Amino acid sequence: MNYIQQGTHAFNKTNFAFFSAGFNTFSILYCVQPLMPVFSRDFGVSPTTASLSLSVSTIALAVSMLFLGSLSESVGRKKIMVISMFISSVLCILTALSPNFHFLLLLRTMVGVSLAGLPSIAMAYLGEEVDPKSLGKAMGLYISGNAMGAVFGRMFTGMITDHYGWQYAVIGIGVTSLIATFIFLVSLSPSKNFKPRKLELKGLSVSLIKNLKDPGLVCLFFIGFFLLGSNVALFNYIGYLLVKEPYSLSQSFISWIFLIYLIGSFSSAFTGKLIDHHGRSKMLMINLLVSILGVLLTLYPSLLIIIIGLGLFIFGFFGAHSIASSWVGQRASRNKAQASSLYLFLYYGGSSIGGTLGGIFWSSLGWGGLITMVVTFLLLTLILAICLINISKSAYTNKQFSA
Repeated sequence: MNYIQQGTHAFNKTNFAFFSAGFNTFSILYCVQPLMPVFSRDFGVSPTTASLSLSVSTIALAVSMLFLGSLSESVGRKKIMVISMFISSVLCILTALSPNFHFLLLLRTMVGVSLAGLPSIAMAYLGEEVDPKSLGKAMGLYISGNAMGAVFGRMFTGMITDHYGWQYAVIGIGVTSLIATFIFLVSLSPSKNFKPRKLELKGLSVSLIKNLKDPGLVCLFFIGFFLLGSNVALFNYIGYLLVKEPYSLSQSFISWIFLIYLIGSFSSAFTGKLIDHHGRSKMLMINLLVSILGVLLTLYPSLLIIIIGLGLFIFGFFGAHSIASSWVGQRASRNKAQASSLYLFLYYGGSSIGGTLGGIFWSSLGWGGLITMVVTFLLLTLILAICLINISKSAYTNKQFSA
């Protein structure tokens, strides 16, 4: 196997390419989140309806990833990723020209479908082409590109909207993403270790069913569902809370709050180190409890305490997500890629459902009602984590007994 090794020019170019790719994908996906209060004002829609601008993209992304990942097995990796990035960038620019909110939702749905071509394939390309000893660093840089893109997309649109309008903000995201697409195209080498295979839908269905028969994996899938559902619900409506009295914050100031997401980069690495000493079961529970504490703090009517609460939530969220997503790969004895796809499917599905459901609670019961929903999601995640730990202990005990 002709692997790309750390320290080489090819390795640096590959990392730069995937950092750009992650930046492209997540800046486009999340650029509308701080704009929801603006959509409510400009299009005359409710907060719940405005939240669909993100929800339709994430549900389209979730469904499409199940198929585009499999399609790349026969068509190839780089080709689909480049097409995905280019089309999503163009659609992002076109979104700014939407004459009404219905047309905007149509374009955002198409954006979700086109974006799916990257996250469903990126891990496969890196796993095939990068030397296993260097894979951890390559994956880390790709994920950091995801985080930076998500933060940039939220902050850029929030700040530009205050001065020039949301249309120019979204166009700016699209143009930046086109530049990232060009960087990806020229920096990424074609696959060398990829071997095309015939697309077999029957095999795909069989592997999917096998993964769903494992109760431990099902717990992990729904942990991802409730985790991102709580995250998106919380951050979809924080803008609605902070533009009102007694805070009366500007859109630009609210966009700076999304810098809190950078805590996630530290949290994931910190949790990874602690797992070696305390085990992933204990660290998963601790991170979930930290998230619950953070959410409850946002009920206190002080801007500083709310920001601290959001920071604690993000710390716990990213720690729990990093544990759950890696646990999927370790638990799945076969069809690991399919298991990861199912986890991402439920993960982004939770974003769509949690984000929209949160709007109903916000509109009907205010911030207290929304927090009740988010805490319920996190308590369900805690229950699933306890079930997962018991299932894992039972399986270990049975294995030891059999031995």
